[in-house]
Amino acid sequence: MRDVVFVAHSQKDLRRLPRGVQRAIGFALHEVQIGQLPSYAKPLHGFGSGVFEIAVENRDGAFRAAYVIRLRKAIYVLHVFQKKSKTGIATPKPDLNLIAERLKRAEELDKDG
Repeated sequence: MRDVVFVAHSQKDLRRLPRGVQRAIGFALHEVQIGQLPSYAKPLHGFGSGVFEIAVENRDGAFRAAYVIRLRKAIYVLHVFQKKSKTGIATPKPDLNLIAERLKRAEELDKDG
């Protein structure tokens, strides 16, 4: 089973979400750890292969967790957030920028040590 590494504030952001959303994302990450693709995960386009987004919806809104599996040492959780947009399915540009920045950091972490 591969380790899960939270990049920057992603773990703190996860802990701020409603308890049911935390559990759903946690369960999905466990599925990833054991080599499965969660039913509510999909490729996150624009970052190459191996970057996925978990999408959880409940009465409180739409929540996302972006993670990367293509790196050697671990599964890196890049960003966890509540999707604020009420229209469209696209991930907001500021969130995409943060994911890109943290992906670079995950690649650095994966090379270290």
